[in-house]
Amino acid sequence: MRRAAVVLAVLAAVVSAAPAAGKPASFADVEDEVMCVSCNVALNVAESPQADAERKYIRQLIAKGDDKEQVKRALVNVYGDNVLALPKSEGVNWAAYLVPIALIAALVVALGFGLRRWRRRPPAAGGPGSPALSETDAARLDADLALFDR
Repeated sequence: MRRAAVVLAVLAAVVSAAPAAGKPASFADVEDEVMCVSCNVALNVAESPQADAERKYIRQLIAKGDDKEQVKRALVNVYGDNVLALPKSEGVNWAAYLVPIALIAALVVALGFGLRRWRRRPPAAGGPGSPALSETDAARLDADLALFDR
């Protein structure tokens, strides 16, 4: 009995978290995922006549009852692939996802090697393991320090 209640609770959470298919899109949800094709900035910050035309078209599609994917597909049909804020994950567009990840990985590796090398540096003079001062150097150091003791 208890197991069944847990399973039902998990299923309810999963179903409520998943977007409902066929649910009409909200304007704000679509607007931040598409671009203004004339100024090449996100539609939610674009201020151009073209951006206004795209917003009007999106509102018409939402009023018609289209869901988010249908709206985005219609925008691609009218304005082309450049209207999408994220490139499609196929072909050469994978570079848009892989290059930043590869750069971050390379920086982490370089940082690891740099830290390793930095930690292996020999200690500075005067630290533990450094050779003792000669008699003349010690006398000169004492004379110089005596000047500051006044």
